[in-house]
Amino acid sequence: MDFTTSEQQPVLATGKHDGGSRIRPSSAKIVVAGGFGVGKTTLMGSISENAPLRTEAVMTAAAQDLDDIARIPAKRTTTGAVDFGRVTLEDSLVLYLFGTPGQDRFWFLWDDVVTGSIGAVVLADSRRLADSVPAVDCFEECGVPFVVALNGFNGSQPLSPDQVRGALRIGADVPVVLTDARQRGAVREVLIRMVEYALERRLAAPAGRLPATTASL
Repeated sequence: MDFTTSEQQPVLATGKHDGGSRIRPSSAKIVVAGGFGVGKTTLMGSISENAPLRTEAVMTAAAQDLDDIARIPAKRTTTGAVDFGRVTLEDSLVLYLFGTPGQDRFWFLWDDVVTGSIGAVVLADSRRLADSVPAVDCFEECGVPFVVALNGFNGSQPLSPDQVRGALRIGADVPVVLTDARQRGAVREVLIRMVEYALERRLAAPAGRLPATTASL
């Protein structure tokens, strides 16, 4: 994947030419993770160019002792496998988005989903930040670059980025972006920041020190 940089921020370069005047876009994989009911499926639906592949199922009484819906009583469905979507940035980069289930009983899927990704978005609910800790731990352990996207509900963002960093115990270099999973423009800004951060990490990493789970930029 081709990138150029400026003094202000990394900028995506034009894609590779196919021998003529047409530009052949590069592609990259990004994982969308977070706790149960934080809005991952909503985010995927807001940004995907085509109807995203969803694996949502109606919640049943069998899961009532497993999934805590006390703070999200209106939730009636849940992701049972991996959601998939596609979005094009700047006509030169195609992102393939893989949304993970939030419940801990599906964490066995995460290793396979993370493999080959350039980075991840951890979607967080300010009312339930602790639910996003497992995703943060997973990406830190794998060495996968990630940004935290704080999803606003009812237009409310009660926490500042620094408060989120303190609660999740993440470094000052990890981007925390305020967003709204329902708004395409807001989600697009999160994905752009994710790609920029992945590039920053790539440029800063010593040769040969990149994790095996992370794809080449």
